[in-house]
Amino acid sequence: MYTLLKKEGRARRGRFETPHGTIETPVFMNVATCAAIKGGLDAYALEDVNCQVMLCNTYHLHLRPSDKLVYDMGGLHKFTGWKKPILTDSGGFQVFSLSQLRRIKEEGVYFASHIDGRRIFMGPEESMQIQSHLGSTIAMAFDECIENPAEYNYTKKSCERTTRWLHRCKAEMDRLNSLPDTVNPKQMLFGINQGSTYEDLRIEHMKQIAELDLDGYAIGGLAVGEEAEEMYRIIDAVEPYMPENKPRYLMGVGTPQNILEAVHMGVDFFDCVMPSRNARHGNVFTWHGKMNIMNEKYARDPRPIDENCGCPACRHHSRAYIRHLIKAKEAVGMMLAVQHNLWFYNELMSKIREALDGGYFESFYQKYHNALAERRQD
Repeated sequence: MYTLLKKEGRARRGRFETPHGTIETPVFMNVATCAAIKGGLDAYALEDVNCQVMLCNTYHLHLRPSDKLVYDMGGLHKFTGWKKPILTDSGGFQVFSLSQLRRIKEEGVYFASHIDGRRIFMGPEESMQIQSHLGSTIAMAFDECIENPAEYNYTKKSCERTTRWLHRCKAEMDRLNSLPDTVNPKQMLFGINQGSTYEDLRIEHMKQIAELDLDGYAIGGLAVGEEAEEMYRIIDAVEPYMPENKPRYLMGVGTPQNILEAVHMGVDFFDCVMPSRNARHGNVFTWHGKMNIMNEKYARDPRPIDENCGCPACRHHSRAYIRHLIKAKEAVGMMLAVQHNLWFYNELMSKIREALDGGYFESFYQKYHNALAERRQD
């Protein structure tokens, strides 16, 4: 159950009660694609960076090690050791990314595994069954994610199909949650709004899926190549039609600036591979902007990445040392940079919640929404 605690402008401070604990919102979900953060962090390390929600990838776990194996091991919580909420995506975005290997039908999608080429079918029921095996706290509905820009008539038909698929997802989840051997019989379902960059299609689709009274609603199909201003335009159009008493999730977003902007527009949940992916290449985030720790000027720099950061990497190590490790391709170098970036993202969300609690979010937003995107100079 979601409780809206207070608002400042459109920004929302909330609390979401789940079978695996309470989520304080706004929140950033840390992306553990194959049930671990790429770059060397397991579930226990996520505790050290103040993570609230771990996000795992349905498509990848279905292929390897297989959702049935995870089910036999007791579900993702027992398999990974993570005790807090887990969100699993539906596989829709991964199927979208396999555009050369897929065929979309009314029953679902036929595609080839990126690992060994074997033919696979996934539809709404299959996606729900896989996510039920995984036992996640929140399952995402199976949808069609299309490219931006997309042709209007195709987008309209795609939205209609995604709505039909959502009805099938809900019916299948209700059935699975009623079974005696289900890992998590209280698994929750979020629907996904689609419609490319067409405001009328987005609004109509949001109205339709809101009627199903799901546990939460996501805006999907953005951050896939369009300009940030296009993304903000769509959020601005859709937000008034999203149920106020349910969590709102902007999928796959984004930079610290993107997140701050979207919170300002009324979004509650976020996820993105950016903090871990960037960190593995030495690109780190700080309160004074982003920096590339691989620059030569940091080769003898004894300071931590950010002198105001409390993450384990900044408490113990210098820029010079972390830079050396990454250049030497030592795995611990990537791990330290990933640790820092995830700490920063989770700290950003904590500071946003504090600002909303204290009634000064607007001044916080004005102070940081440009500064976070700048390149750090020192």
